[in-house]
Amino acid sequence: METSLLSDWIVIGAGITGLRAALTLAKTAEVTLITKEGASESNTHYAQGGIAVAMGGAEDVELHAQDTIQAGDGLVFEQAAHLLVEEGPARIAELLAWGTNFDREGDGFGDLMRTREGAHSLPRILHANGDATGREIGRALLQRVQQEPNIRLYERLTTRGLVARDGRIIGVHALDAAAKPLLFVGRGVLLASGGAGQVYSDTTNPLVATGDGIAMAYRAGAEVSDMEFYQFHPTALSVTGAPRFLLSEALRGEGAVLRNHRGERFMDRYHSMAELAPRDVVARAIMREGGGERPGEALPVYLDMRHVTGKDLHARFPGISSCLQTYGLDLARDLIPVRPAAHYLMGGVRTDLFGRTTLPGLYAAGEVACTGVHGANRLASNSLLEGLVFGARAAETMLKEGPRREAPATPDKAAAAAQKIFSPEPAASRVSALRERLRGLMWLHAGLLRDQVGLSALEAELDNMRRELPAATNRENAELCNLHTVAELIVACALARRESRGAHARTDFPQHDPGCAKHSRMVRGHVDFIDFS
Repeated sequence: METSLLSDWIVIGAGITGLRAALTLAKTAEVTLITKEGASESNTHYAQGGIAVAMGGAEDVELHAQDTIQAGDGLVFEQAAHLLVEEGPARIAELLAWGTNFDREGDGFGDLMRTREGAHSLPRILHANGDATGREIGRALLQRVQQEPNIRLYERLTTRGLVARDGRIIGVHALDAAAKPLLFVGRGVLLASGGAGQVYSDTTNPLVATGDGIAMAYRAGAEVSDMEFYQFHPTALSVTGAPRFLLSEALRGEGAVLRNHRGERFMDRYHSMAELAPRDVVARAIMREGGGERPGEALPVYLDMRHVTGKDLHARFPGISSCLQTYGLDLARDLIPVRPAAHYLMGGVRTDLFGRTTLPGLYAAGEVACTGVHGANRLASNSLLEGLVFGARAAETMLKEGPRREAPATPDKAAAAAQKIFSPEPAASRVSALRERLRGLMWLHAGLLRDQVGLSALEAELDNMRRELPAATNRENAELCNLHTVAELIVACALARRESRGAHARTDFPQHDPGCAKHSRMVRGHVDFIDFS
């Protein structure tokens, strides 16, 4: 028996986007805020490098917009980019007013410290506690959320399907930690559930990043866009048995260089900005220098900071230094082995600039959404800013447009059917094996380098795997089903885009196709290409 719970608005995800949106919604409405783990466990928490913001006036803002557009490799929706950078300073001012402790110059009481990262024309990256920016922003926002009487926070819930009435999304089916079914119903739903890095075997994302929001929205009939564009961060720690711990782009901003197994610095052969080139360029350069698509086949590539003097690297990067110490490595002393890993999804549920999806009552913002703001390749440190800006915009739209609160109801037949597409439950060991098989195949055939043969084989494998998927009766099963849906979307869009652009590299179509400078769109199994407007 499903327990029904009512509020005005349901927000799925308690990272930077969900927290910021909930604060706006709570001004005049009751908010249910759902998170899959504890409230501090999200991609936001692991964001090291910082948050990009142009606080130097109109010229600075315009340069930030142009950097964003340039990094996106011909596919950025320019109106979205301008909104991002123009509204960013006001959102940062809010964070400062709410007690966010960004690093400052000198003794800590001077001006905000600004650093530079890849593809930025100026130093404009704010950071906190050296390399714990996301954690500090999340702390400040969560503290404020916990003071709001209109926000009810539900931790350790797994969402498994959206609920519709008369064609409008009004709620979500969920499971608590004991797999007890719950039904949350309100005026509408905001997806702020983040990305899907766990669809790949090598990822910097935490275990919660399984694409739940994208999968639920797609199964409910929402359009998704640009799913072929998955950004692979160039520098994740590559030590046998170690997780792919992110080694922030800020390291290269502070002077780190990349060397191949012969000790040669190589990035100047690939781009005029060398180590500060856009992420897609650096990641593919590392793959080419290292060779081999499987971790065991690759030659080592190293991040080198041994030449950087006059800076206390351990004080500047305390979290990274602590992690490296675990493996007997030191930024100031050692070559650090690195390898690309899945990091950020530029695509997602298609929305307009106000967070509206193609389904009435369903909104989305942050990494789960696709506004076109990142194009084919996200500019470093724009992700946290995106969550703030578009989380606030979506919430403001919801308050203006939302109808009265709905009463608990039986969902539409179509929506109910969408939750029953999976076969009977297999053993837990089988679920784990399916998940690892899926992730390995995605890395091999839909990773940094792709082609028709590999993608087609993967498409067939995913189609066969569908018959083995379990019913979403617990978290592990639901996550596997969602990862499978996300994998199908990525592969279908990657097959359709017969060119190379940004994070999408086809070895059989290595050049840009000017006629394909459009956004992919997929709905109910069909892919086409459109302009955003």
